[in-house]
Amino acid sequence: MKDFNKKKIAIIGKAVEGESSAKFLKGKGADVTILDISQGESYLDGLDKYDLIVRSPGIKISKLITHNSEQITSKITSQTKLFFDMCPCPIIGVTGTKGKGTTSTLIYEMLKKSGKDVYLGGNIGKAPLEFIEQLNSSAVVVLELSSFQLQDLHKSPHIGVMLMVTSDHLDGSNNRNYHDSVEEYISAKRNILRFQTKSDFAILNRDYPPSIESDILTEGKVYFVSREREVEEGCFARDGKIVIRANGENIEVVKTSELGLRGEHNFENACSAALAAFLEGVKVEDIKEVLKTFKGLEHRLELVGKVNGVEYYNDSFSVVPEAAIAAIESFENPEILILGGSSKNSNFEELGQVLSSKKNIKAIIGIGKEWERIKAEMSPNSKILLIEGADSMEKIVLAASKIALSGDVVLLTPACASFDMFKNYKDRGEQFKKEVGKLNL
Repeated sequence: MKDFNKKKIAIIGKAVEGESSAKFLKGKGADVTILDISQGESYLDGLDKYDLIVRSPGIKISKLITHNSEQITSKITSQTKLFFDMCPCPIIGVTGTKGKGTTSTLIYEMLKKSGKDVYLGGNIGKAPLEFIEQLNSSAVVVLELSSFQLQDLHKSPHIGVMLMVTSDHLDGSNNRNYHDSVEEYISAKRNILRFQTKSDFAILNRDYPPSIESDILTEGKVYFVSREREVEEGCFARDGKIVIRANGENIEVVKTSELGLRGEHNFENACSAALAAFLEGVKVEDIKEVLKTFKGLEHRLELVGKVNGVEYYNDSFSVVPEAAIAAIESFENPEILILGGSSKNSNFEELGQVLSSKKNIKAIIGIGKEWERIKAEMSPNSKILLIEGADSMEKIVLAASKIALSGDVVLLTPACASFDMFKNYKDRGEQFKKEVGKLNL
């Protein structure tokens, strides 16, 4: 459906994406009704009477059908599906368990640096319908896409980037409840490739089985990225360099020591972004400049400041152990960690092993309800100084500053959700930055 005039349309969910869908469709003359759970348990009843049903990403299609007839299935769409149907220009789509936001932003910055008319949307940037009226055939759109947005997609982007996909950590706080199985989660991710044609490109992470095994699903030309080995065609990190290999030629992009992003896990994101930009025609010099200057997204291993020779990093977005491990392993300097928070039912066994074996961790400030579970996984013989009982960010940062020496790193990487002490991970990160700022006064 591309003519929305006088059509009765239900928007399910009134969050940011729902509001933007409503605004766009009203502008096209549609009769729009926003339905939200705040209206009561029966808010999903009676959808049969609408011409179109636009679900928000977190709403399962099966839940809509449970409250209505099977016939509504053909009427269900999403903002992502509508955008793919109407977009007049190439789309670069990025998905994965981790790294989506960083990689999408890197690609956007590289395209912008090259002078292209580029737009960033999806889970990061703007809701895509907010800028669709500004697009023409010469523009390029970069979309960060979650499994929620991809699950019922019927078209794939011109360049589909599938980063690390792992079965032990499902992206998003409620994915474990949302997806019926790991297989369903991975299958949803693979829609980023499933509908590509021979004129399209697929970029797959060589280092993770669910990603590399997706190559058989696309008709597009397949490229691989890796931080562990060379690849036949694609981009890899080797001998301290990021290298693009295309048409039998090796092109050195940048030295890994020059990257603005910290941590070897970001080699994967850098390789994926560099390759996507290269395939879209961006010059290597522009790719290199962005990789050297891009320092990362807010709350993701973000350097907050340096006080008395001590670097303070805000990694509040690390709400699962895997993300915290990647952050912790990004440094060789003596580390003072801030760990703990509210529960996501995570397994802390691997995190405990890392904490017990990594020689440069000098102290841990344990916070929140989950700290005791994290501590229980650490070696009882650990010589790490443990500081407990800090019940506010002010006390946490003050405790860290008192034991930090020049050359140390103070790292907020909780490995947990935030809701026992803070509104959300953003609030936790903002409070951390505020308190670090006070140390300079």
